[in-house]
Amino acid sequence: MSYNVDPEKLISGEYIVHKKVGIGQFVSLKEEVPEGGKSPQKYVYLRYADGMAKLPAKQARRLLYRYFRHSSFFFVFFSSPGESVKRYPALSKLNDRSQWEKRRTEGSLDAQRRVVKMIDVYIRRLKQKRPVYSKDVPAMSKFAGKFPYTPTPDQIKAFLDVERDLTDAETPMDRLICGDVGFGKTEVAMRAIFYAVSAKKQVMVLAPTTVLAKQHHESIKERFANFPDIKVALLSRFQNNVDRRAVIAGINDGVVNIAVGTHSLLGNNIQYEKVGLLVVDEEQRFGVAQKEKISTLKTTVDILTLSATPIPRTLHMALSGFRDASLMTTPPPERRPIKTHVCVYSQDMVKDAIKAELDRQGQVFYVVPRIQGNMESTEKKLKLLVPGVQVSIAHGKKCATELEATMTKFTEKGTSILLCTNIIESGLDIPTVNTIIVENVQMFGLAQIYQLRGRVGRADKVAHAYMLHPPKDFLSSDALERLSALEDCCALGQGFQLAERDMAIRGIGSIFGEKQSGEFSKVGVDLYAEMLFEAISKVNSAQYHSLPQLEYEDVQVKRHMWISILSSMQWEAVTDSAEEAAKKGIKDLVRFTENLRSERGKEPPPLEALLKTIYAKRMAADLGIHHIQTRGKQITMLTNMNADAFQVLHCSMASPPLKSSLSFSNGRLELHSLVELPSEFQLERLFQCLAELRRGLASFLTYR
Repeated sequence: MSYNVDPEKLISGEYIVHKKVGIGQFVSLKEEVPEGGKSPQKYVYLRYADGMAKLPAKQARRLLYRYFRHSSFFFVFFSSPGESVKRYPALSKLNDRSQWEKRRTEGSLDAQRRVVKMIDVYIRRLKQKRPVYSKDVPAMSKFAGKFPYTPTPDQIKAFLDVERDLTDAETPMDRLICGDVGFGKTEVAMRAIFYAVSAKKQVMVLAPTTVLAKQHHESIKERFANFPDIKVALLSRFQNNVDRRAVIAGINDGVVNIAVGTHSLLGNNIQYEKVGLLVVDEEQRFGVAQKEKISTLKTTVDILTLSATPIPRTLHMALSGFRDASLMTTPPPERRPIKTHVCVYSQDMVKDAIKAELDRQGQVFYVVPRIQGNMESTEKKLKLLVPGVQVSIAHGKKCATELEATMTKFTEKGTSILLCTNIIESGLDIPTVNTIIVENVQMFGLAQIYQLRGRVGRADKVAHAYMLHPPKDFLSSDALERLSALEDCCALGQGFQLAERDMAIRGIGSIFGEKQSGEFSKVGVDLYAEMLFEAISKVNSAQYHSLPQLEYEDVQVKRHMWISILSSMQWEAVTDSAEEAAKKGIKDLVRFTENLRSERGKEPPPLEALLKTIYAKRMAADLGIHHIQTRGKQITMLTNMNADAFQVLHCSMASPPLKSSLSFSNGRLELHSLVELPSEFQLERLFQCLAELRRGLASFLTYR
């Protein structure tokens, strides 16, 4: 996959990446007649740290990438000088490309490491087996018949996708169901749940908020009402301790067939031995710890993830083939598009919007980004704008009973406006609410904005979403790009497209839960993306992505007079302990060395040589090197790795002299010196070489 940029679409001042030269700044595109030519050609002018470069536009199309992707030009026009300087990348040099080569190598290695981490989870899941579910579930037709709507074509396909995952494959399911609010994702989950409970498996339904968990609980109870043998239970902070303990006991004893709850379901007091299916609603709302717990479950249970705007990591997993995805982009016949108004805040607009909704006997969500400093002042403002209106307040810091009472009162039309935070963003379904006003929308993430907008439009009335922001001069580049994306993706069924825009805005680095920093910031978003997909394309080559490792004891090191006998005897106890640590792994050896230095200080030269020899042997075992010998100007290492593996490891080396001195042929690594070196220098050279080769080890799946 290529992420090259068309020079015609570049804007003056935009940061670009030349694959061979590095980071520059686009100046202009000009037509000029080349020397000795007759017809004009287009040339791209680029600014670098030490001068200007000119290259033909045809060549530029093959070699240029955006650094910030589509958001870069906002820096030029909307950011303050102080802000822009902080975020601009350093320009590369035309006359010194060594630094760029190092950055590009490190970016490529980082992309490979990321892919390897994904592959590791993927392969562990593939190795797991579970009995396939029976296709012959007589009650399924009865259960499906209770669905009150005619399924859309996308819904039917999603039903079939999940059915195949459960009934045809022994590998645990890991499927993303992506579709807008009201497109029927929950019904897909209902049928998967029915398959699981029919097979006597336990099911957990994980929701990000207590409000949504309660709503799911009520929906599932209603849907399974004709099956009295199936017990559905709710676990949330709304419950008292006695009820919570009873639900947990029911889950652990297997009495509860379907458990619905928030992150409480991921607690250490919950036993997962009987769980066959985990349904995760709006994964992006969970914290890092909860996502890690979900990730560990993926290798043992079937996972079904529901989302209107999947987080970029999840999106990428689906796009790259490591995760299956079913996209539901066809709206149900009764759904109408939500009229979205992205505009500068105005009290008159707020007043008119609220009055228009109240005049048609509807209700309004009024969302603010923060509790402190917003709630009380906004409540007073609303009551002044629309005298006599009843306003309820809902946010996550309210006690459980008070929040439940507030939501119940609003749902029963006891109040007209719900003033709230983004606590309502996930799954809340109140058909009488068809206007939502979001104040300071720039303070929300793109997925949050999209979800908030999806809270309205569930009835047959035209719904309105007012996304209000300060004047654009006060907005950051990312905020402007989010608003632009929201305006572009207003149609029904565009949650997946919006997630793609989110991935572009936040950067490919955010796929992995990281900000735009580290290796990504060194090469830019688009070149990093290309490196990532190049690494993914090599997944099918098992040799490329695997490296056989050895045990520490399997490595033979022939040390020609590196350490004297006296020194060995003097430090025998220490080296014995060091070798015991080395047998366990490099981390244990490093920990041992740190403890030794904290107790005794820096080791004397003889002990340092002994420890470096142990380190060399440990690193050699990790790299599949089983024999090391020094002879004259040369260190020879015999290894199990192949030529492809060597190329990956060789690229990871940061020292040009060592890199150029190392060669590989038929399982034989040779490190050459120009002159014959003293034994202590040969040891140091070997140590540095192995340490640099080991940098690339994270690019492999390693097997003992």
